[in-house]
Amino acid sequence: MWFQRNLTLPAKPRGFHLITPDVVQALPEIRQIQMGMLNVFIQHTSASLTLNENASPDVRRDFERYFNHVVPDSTPYFEHDYEGPDDMPAHIKSSQLGVSLSIPIQQGKLALGTWQGIYLGEHRDRGGSRRLVITAFGQ
Repeated sequence: MWFQRNLTLPAKPRGFHLITPDVVQALPEIRQIQMGMLNVFIQHTSASLTLNENASPDVRRDFERYFNHVVPDSTPYFEHDYEGPDDMPAHIKSSQLGVSLSIPIQQGKLALGTWQGIYLGEHRDRGGSRRLVITAFGQ
């Protein structure tokens, strides 16, 4: 069985946002799969996906602080700044974290660890809506 949906997330402020419920709700056919995989892919170069702590919002805020420290806006040696001082830093953060995730499906549910959740990393001050392609397959 193969299932695929496009999901458009509304614009979110800069930072890390837990989107696991959005992903699961967008593809309810996951419940039909006893053993398989889910792939989540973001169609953008200035946002990212990652898995991490799903309980404490402190973790998401710390992620944002860390990445802003490592790749600050307005870095003088970046040439690519057509869309503002957060443009090139957003591309670097997206490349560091990645644009896709693969998550096992077991008995109709995502096989996430107890404290794991899917994050959208919004790396722009005004990134706009974000498009995801969600594909599940298995038996």
